[in-house]
Amino acid sequence: MSFYECTFIVRHDMSPADVVKLTEQYAAVITEHKGKVLRTESWGLRQLAYPINKANKGHYVMFALETPPAALNEMQRQMRINEDVVRVLTVKHETLDANKLSVMLRQRAGDESDVAA
Repeated sequence: MSFYECTFIVRHDMSPADVVKLTEQYAAVITEHKGKVLRTESWGLRQLAYPINKANKGHYVMFALETPPAALNEMQRQMRINEDVVRVLTVKHETLDANKLSVMLRQRAGDESDVAA
């Protein structure tokens, strides 16, 4: 199995509860296909770098995954179909530390010891 980080942006007008439901739905797709969700991070409602479909904000969610490619492909297929998902970015990693927070959460917590300036 391979390691991936998948970050996706959900429409700004969805409630946080709906974003959690959507996140659980995609995590279930991974586990049904014998993959593992190592970590889920919700970065909250954030400003977009540029307007997408006349929206300037979106809910950001990041998964750290250890999964076979077939499970990842199915999850991404479902994300492309869903109108609530605005953008998706998936990056493959050689190794992935499940306990290490992403740069976004480390900055929010004030721990910038290994964050590049």
